[in-house]
Amino acid sequence: MVEKLPGKHLLIGFSWIISNAALGSLVWVEDTDDAWIDGEVVEANDDDLKVICQTKTVVAKANAVYPKDPEFPELGVDDMTKLAYLHEPGVLLNLKARYNANEIYTYTGNILIAVNPFKRLPHLYGNDIMEQYKGSDFGELSPHPFAVADSAYRKMINEGVSQAILVSGESGAGKTESTKMLMQYLAFMGGKAQSEGRSVEQQVLESNPVLEAFGNAKTVKNNNSSRFGKFVEIQFNHMGRISGAAIRTYLLERSRVCQVSDPERNYHCFYMLCAAPEQEIERYKLGEPSTFHYLNQSNCYSLSALDDAKEYLATRKAMEVVGISSEEQDAIFRTVAAILHLGNIEFEKGEEADAAEPKDDKSRFHLKVAAELFMCDEKALEDSLCKRVMVTRGESITKSLDPGSAALSRDALAKIVYSKLFDWLVTKINNSIGQDPSSEYIIGVLDIYGFESFKTNSFEQFCINLTNEKLQQHFNQHVFKMEQEEYTKEEIDWSYIEFIDNQDVLDLIEKKPGGIIALIDEACMFPKSTHDTLAQKLYQTFNGHKRFTKPKLARTDFTICHYAGDVTYQTELFLDKNKDYVVREHQALMNSSDCSFVSSLFPKLRLESSNSSKFSSIGSQFKQQLQSLLETLNTTEPHYIRCVKPNNVLKPEIFENINVLHQLRCGGVLEAIRISCAGYPTRKPFSEFLNRFRILFPEATNKSFDEVEACKKLLAKVELKGFQSQIRRCLCRRRYLRMKKAAITTQCGWRVKVARRELRKLKMAAKETGALQETNTKLEKELKELTSILELEKQTRMELEEAKNQEVEELKAALNDMKLQLGETQETKSEEILKLQSALQDMQLEFEELAKDLEMTHDLAAENENLKELVSSLQRKTDESETNYEETGKQSEKQEVPVIDNDAIIKLEAENQQLKALVSSLEEKIDALDRKHDETSSHITEQLKESASSDYEIVSDLAAENERLKALVSSLEKENNKKDGSDSSNEQKEEGTHMIKEESSTEDIDNEMTKKFAAENKELFDLVDLLEKKIVETEKKYEEASRLCEERLQKVVDTENKYEEASKLCEERLQQVVEAETKLIELKTSMQRLEEKVSDMETEDKILRQQALAHSASRKMSSQMSFTGPPASLAPIPSRRFGTISFRRSRIERQPHEYVDVLIKFVSQKVGFSHGKPVAAFTIYKCLIHWKVFEAEKTSVFDRMVPVFGSAIENPEDNDHLTYWLTNTSTLLFLLQRSLKNHSTSSASPRLPPQPTSFFGRMTQGFRSPSSGSLSGDVVQQVDAKVPALLFKQQLTAYVETIYGIVQENVKRELEPVLLSCIQGLKDSSNEPSSDDLPAQSSEQNSPAKSSEQNSPAKPSEDKIPPEKLPEGSSPEKPSEEDPHAKISEENTPAKPSADNAPEETWQGIIDLLNRLLGTLQKNYVPLFLAQKIFSQTFQGINVQVFNSLMQQECCTFNMGKRVNAFLNELEAWCSLATEEFVGSSWDELKHTRQAVGILVTEQKSTITYDDLTTNLCPALSTQQLYRICTLCKIDDDKDQNVSPDVVSNLKLLITDEDEDSRSFSLDNDSSIPFAADEISNCMQEKEFTNVKAAIELADNPNFHFLKD
Repeated sequence: MVEKLPGKHLLIGFSWIISNAALGSLVWVEDTDDAWIDGEVVEANDDDLKVICQTKTVVAKANAVYPKDPEFPELGVDDMTKLAYLHEPGVLLNLKARYNANEIYTYTGNILIAVNPFKRLPHLYGNDIMEQYKGSDFGELSPHPFAVADSAYRKMINEGVSQAILVSGESGAGKTESTKMLMQYLAFMGGKAQSEGRSVEQQVLESNPVLEAFGNAKTVKNNNSSRFGKFVEIQFNHMGRISGAAIRTYLLERSRVCQVSDPERNYHCFYMLCAAPEQEIERYKLGEPSTFHYLNQSNCYSLSALDDAKEYLATRKAMEVVGISSEEQDAIFRTVAAILHLGNIEFEKGEEADAAEPKDDKSRFHLKVAAELFMCDEKALEDSLCKRVMVTRGESITKSLDPGSAALSRDALAKIVYSKLFDWLVTKINNSIGQDPSSEYIIGVLDIYGFESFKTNSFEQFCINLTNEKLQQHFNQHVFKMEQEEYTKEEIDWSYIEFIDNQDVLDLIEKKPGGIIALIDEACMFPKSTHDTLAQKLYQTFNGHKRFTKPKLARTDFTICHYAGDVTYQTELFLDKNKDYVVREHQALMNSSDCSFVSSLFPKLRLESSNSSKFSSIGSQFKQQLQSLLETLNTTEPHYIRCVKPNNVLKPEIFENINVLHQLRCGGVLEAIRISCAGYPTRKPFSEFLNRFRILFPEATNKSFDEVEACKKLLAKVELKGFQSQIRRCLCRRRYLRMKKAAITTQCGWRVKVARRELRKLKMAAKETGALQETNTKLEKELKELTSILELEKQTRMELEEAKNQEVEELKAALNDMKLQLGETQETKSEEILKLQSALQDMQLEFEELAKDLEMTHDLAAENENLKELVSSLQRKTDESETNYEETGKQSEKQEVPVIDNDAIIKLEAENQQLKALVSSLEEKIDALDRKHDETSSHITEQLKESASSDYEIVSDLAAENERLKALVSSLEKENNKKDGSDSSNEQKEEGTHMIKEESSTEDIDNEMTKKFAAENKELFDLVDLLEKKIVETEKKYEEASRLCEERLQKVVDTENKYEEASKLCEERLQQVVEAETKLIELKTSMQRLEEKVSDMETEDKILRQQALAHSASRKMSSQMSFTGPPASLAPIPSRRFGTISFRRSRIERQPHEYVDVLIKFVSQKVGFSHGKPVAAFTIYKCLIHWKVFEAEKTSVFDRMVPVFGSAIENPEDNDHLTYWLTNTSTLLFLLQRSLKNHSTSSASPRLPPQPTSFFGRMTQGFRSPSSGSLSGDVVQQVDAKVPALLFKQQLTAYVETIYGIVQENVKRELEPVLLSCIQGLKDSSNEPSSDDLPAQSSEQNSPAKSSEQNSPAKPSEDKIPPEKLPEGSSPEKPSEEDPHAKISEENTPAKPSADNAPEETWQGIIDLLNRLLGTLQKNYVPLFLAQKIFSQTFQGINVQVFNSLMQQECCTFNMGKRVNAFLNELEAWCSLATEEFVGSSWDELKHTRQAVGILVTEQKSTITYDDLTTNLCPALSTQQLYRICTLCKIDDDKDQNVSPDVVSNLKLLITDEDEDSRSFSLDNDSSIPFAADEISNCMQEKEFTNVKAAIELADNPNFHFLKD
């Protein structure tokens, strides 16, 4: 089909499905990885085609293959309608080709497709680009948002019709950026001049940071996803100038405040506030985001590309720009902080039944802080979260909430506060921007979330997809309308085009009264409704609907077939998220806040609104907002921009085909293409059409060059039928140009006339208002002065900034220099330290050598002492020899010896004297050497830092000298010995002079002696000379060694001085760096203060300007518009004017109160039991049923009955009396639970429940389950419970719990002293070993498994505990023979164990107490459920007492374990005889004691491994308990009796110091009520009451004959 557009184009329509594809054809084949791949047909068999692609060969059906254009341009086409084949693969290929060429915008007719490039493309934007698009025809230039904005603006000016630009796409597709481009162009076309101040477009853009901080969050697909819809209305006056703007928001995702999925984040403002400056955090008592419940539900706390601290400051600055004062900012963030603290309040059950209270001190701290931040009363805040006030006729009843309901109340308060805060911000921004109520036209820019389908889809996705369904219908209708106008303009028959509407999906969702939203609202009105009942209702209602399906294996999910695909929704949170009401307690609390900001968020409701009974829900409100939006759009001409995200990794140059194709489907682009394809999808110029298809009929252009005629001939040649062609004549074009020129001339003349008329009006107004002119003049002067002041301030600020920047740069340069110097100093210092370390190492080695040399020096000193002694002995010998000579001379004189040579003797004596002098001088020199040696040694010892190499040489020289001295001394000794020998010979000669005087002569003797003395003197002279030389050399060497030591010591001192100087230099430079950093911080602080001051001055200037402009008549502000009305209260008080209701009420309320007195008097006595059931409770129930008291809306019967049950606790020590009334109270409560039916509003509404006269009341009766009728005939009857009956049931519940608690406390009080005496007796006897306590030595008992089996408490056997050996006095009172239940109790009475295995007598008291308790419970027929709970808590108390005693040093022994083990055997025997029917699982309560005893009685503990201990032996014990037992039962003498050290060390590693210091090993006794009231309804069956008879004595009374029925 072909169609000619005005003067240029043909419209051509083809059938794309290939029926007879020729071999070699290029086609597109569907692929799972790349969506579509191209290939060539190589084989065709009937309906199957074999196609060879680049990577594989595919066999496909012929109807699933699309043709490929072989002449497709490399860079694609700018308009999809220019494609030869307009189908999915062609569209995808064209977008990809343009995206790779950085051409991100493409047309599909009038629809603009924008692909996010994830990078900057500056060549596409700027004032010069906007100038090009100004006034150009749509499609004349490349596709661009500027072209769409220009087309909208031109149509608004020329046609006088408001326009709308709808920008849609999924999160991260670039919707916000496209919106900014549109607003930038609209401001360029109709905005203010540069000198007129900030434009509306600038003000709207400046509000974006505030809305993003409080309305954006991180999602799975985008780190900055808008969780609300935004419609910006830009208002224009009749001159086409922007005169105002307004921002409308839709569906803020308020549930995100309390519930965040991983890895998403909550709203940005929470994390910004946690990263605020320190003083802000301290003011609001905040901390890390991970410490708050509303934030730590996800593990994502920060974003890589987002600095929360900087964003906080930027948000504060943006708030100032949009006109939010600092006081209002503080109030806003104080409210945000209060919401965070509110989420950390946890609840638990309080002292009263089903009453919630803050869980611990931490919760109370957050409650207190939240109250301080809200500036309200702490107690009032707690009551508003934990209580509800039920208003009845003339009175109010306060009802306590359970912990779960209190948590829901807390979350509801947090969500409503945040929602009100966000609405306030939007209103504030709108007031700041300013609206023009007199504007004639608007251009709306809609930035709305796209179609969403996640793994988990909740109520938000449901509403978002409803929005997209509505917009898609609007989109389809608009595209269909454009096609219709196109074909009508070209006079083409288009009636065959099929238009597919999605109205059935919209009816499924929003139709009244049977749509999904209506059913959700209806379910929200019934307090007992759950998501299960909602899902079942949806399944029943929409069973068989083609758009609604139930997924397989899903109980509460449902699937809707949307236009973009199937989406499965999870209904778990639908009801909670749909409810939108302000709890009256919350409303009153917030309104009474001392903070004016918080109280303004919750204004007092008007009387008629507070009493309104209309139900309000999120779904209904959103549907109304959406309808209002569509009404606005229907009054405008829409333009569409579809944003596409090319990949999910948010990176450039990546184009994912499947992802893009999915978005095109969700955005409706493919649906628009389908509508276009139904008509004439392809448009080609005549010349291009001829060039391509001329080969089919070359003769078409032979005779004529008319392209139109040639095209007709060509189409006729190929026998193509069904095409249409219409040609516009040139006359139409000329006529159009003349009309256009005439219209412009007319418009100009008219505009001149209108302008002159307006000028005359202004002049007349100016003349009549002279005062106004003066005022305007003054204001203009003031404005000029303010402007000049502002300019001066700006100039001053710029100068300050320049000076500040210069100073900062200088400081930075100085800081860098200091850093370099510091680095160099550190390097030098490190090198010197390394050198000093090496020098110290060398000195240490030298010190070691010096120590060795010092020892050698001491040895030399000792040898010198020996030399001195030798020299002294030598001198003595010399003296003795002289004395002998003198004596010899005297004797020779007496004997008349001949004259001798006196001269020679004198010479010898002189020589001897000289020798003596030399020897004395030698001794002095030796002493001097010794002193020098001592001084040198002490000097070396004191310094210890000098080198030892030279000292070693000196010491070696000293050793050599000593050797030489030794040799010298030895030679001297030899000489003296010779002299002594000569002396001795002289003595012999003297003695022999008397005997042989004739044998020798005196002269010969004198000659020999003279020779000898001369020779000796000569040798002595030589030795003395040699010694003097050696002494001189030794002195020189000592001096040289001393000088070397002093030099090396001086070097060490110099090195230390250098190190100290380097350290001082480093410290000085470090101090300089610190001072520089301090100065830099001070400069930054001053710079920040200057910026704040300038900002304040700008704010003041803005305020002054606004005040100046406020007097102008043209500044008028529109009143604030609100989309949401005040929330309506729930559960209204219904009217009581119906006669039937009044009659029924009066009949019920007229009860025979005198009969009630008879009943009370009778049941106050013990009337016994019938078939095991209490007669009193059954009689009361039958009477109340017969009198229809339960259905009475007001009665005093219950108030008179309550004291009967209260008499049970008057004597709290009488267990028999208490258990009797426990049975009666619990039985009556059971009957009430099975009989009373709660009304639909009785449990949640604060008012009395109305009769089912309304529509929803009848619906409630219709939805009732058929199983809710009478359960067992006439015994238990179903009745509608009124408020008094429900209150009576609550009072019975309280009495059951109270009586049970008193009984349990009595048992505990009796058990505790007996148990303590038993434990004390064991402690006293644990130190007395017996033969039974000694460990066995057999090899069979050495393994831990074997020992644990033998020593663990075993089940009693008949031979151990024979039933016939019963303990005396242990059985209860003898029951009546007529009572079958008493016979059972007698048979089940536990027997006393045999004497062989009996424990100490002290344990028998506990057994007796248990027997008495069992008898009391059996006697009064206490329900088995309660009896089991009593015994379980009793055994729990035994377990706690015994186990904690075993954790003590004196009790954690082998002997104690064996005694406790015997007691456990006795208890187990008692449990087995008492039967599980009464004791239940009480034996399991002793697991801690049993496992601890198992360790103590194990004989070979050393073989126990860690896994055996924690897994097999003691799985119930904690690490601290195991560690304490293993350490306390340690025996030093026997290692086999101790747990191995490896096991103890492993346990030690698992506990902390705090656990070790604290008593974390001890058990705590839980004294709370171990059951809920609802569990009583399951402990009995109605059939058990079939044979129960009421009181016979009372039945004889004529007024109680109904008891016999």
